[in-house]
Amino acid sequence: MKRQFKWVAALVVIALLAVIAVRILSARTAQQQAVAAAANGQALAWVELAESDVAAAGRHDLAQGIAISGSLKAVNSVIVKARVSGELQGLTVREGDFVKAGQVLARIEAGEYAARVRQAREQAASAKAQVDVARRQFDNNKALVMQGFISRTALDTSLANLEAARSTYQAAQAGIEVAARAVEDMVLTSPISGQVSQRLAQPGERVGIDTRIVEIVDLRRLELEASLGAQESMAVRIGQMAALQIEGSLQAVTGQVVRINPSVQGGSRSVLAYLRIDNSNPGNGGALPLRQGLFAQGTLETTRAPQLAVPVGSLRTDKPAPYVQAVENGRVAHKPVEPGTRGMAGGEALVAVTGLADGTLVTRGNVGLLPEGTQVRFTKMSAPASAKTAP
Repeated sequence: MKRQFKWVAALVVIALLAVIAVRILSARTAQQQAVAAAANGQALAWVELAESDVAAAGRHDLAQGIAISGSLKAVNSVIVKARVSGELQGLTVREGDFVKAGQVLARIEAGEYAARVRQAREQAASAKAQVDVARRQFDNNKALVMQGFISRTALDTSLANLEAARSTYQAAQAGIEVAARAVEDMVLTSPISGQVSQRLAQPGERVGIDTRIVEIVDLRRLELEASLGAQESMAVRIGQMAALQIEGSLQAVTGQVVRINPSVQGGSRSVLAYLRIDNSNPGNGGALPLRQGLFAQGTLETTRAPQLAVPVGSLRTDKPAPYVQAVENGRVAHKPVEPGTRGMAGGEALVAVTGLADGTLVTRGNVGLLPEGTQVRFTKMSAPASAKTAP
């Protein structure tokens, strides 16, 4: 009996082990099927793009030249200062307000200047009376000399007194002009048309002579001051163009060299070149897109050469090596590329690349990151022939 019981127990243990093994295999099979299903679902994922979301890599005449950078600066700017001392009144303009040339900005209240004008006028009137007295005396002495009643010396003395009175009167007249000019200086006006960039004083504040009140900049004409190496400056000429990328702006702008400093900067031994940027934009309701102080960088064109290029936004750098998202056979493929010169062509900022075939479709920067293998569908049937849409 005992031997038979042992065989029964062994069979039960073997049966339990078999059941456990079957369950483990079933769990693994289910897990593998789930992974396969997830992979299959990911492969079947697709994205719908418009034709404007892709661009074809092609050869363009890109500018080759010198890398430049710097801050934008208004060609015309002015700081309005107080020319007399007194209490500041009527200052209402603030940062960002538009002003016109000759517009009254504020007044400086100083009653003593009006009193000085009255004082100068009274002194001039007194000097005028002295002139009249000296003239009558001279006329009388002249008549007496002709009649022989007085000597010639008395006539010369009266003439000198007349000339002295006239000089005193002219000095008093100049005093009136000085006092009147001080009254005019009490009114602060804008010498140029532009925008207020800084308000440096407050109404009611007592200001002294040469106190800075407001700063005004004219943003219609901006300049970029580019520092060039001595060797680089030899290739720069007035009239050369540069493609610039402005801080905070996706749209590239064009600058033109208008001046080159004839002197080398001490210490750095660099040469300064000044590039003009037209910032006028009458079709934007008077709003000017660029601002003084923005950082700009780009390439100053010295030569042009045809290069294979894609839009700047198509170049992605979220991997160790730069790449583009190409559309091949209706799927997304990450193609590593080596970027080169940046430039403008057809009003668009482009970057030269190597490692890409001519005509390859790449996504633009507005599309965002797409996983490799993602299927692509186009919203229009007139999609480029080189992109085979997914079924």
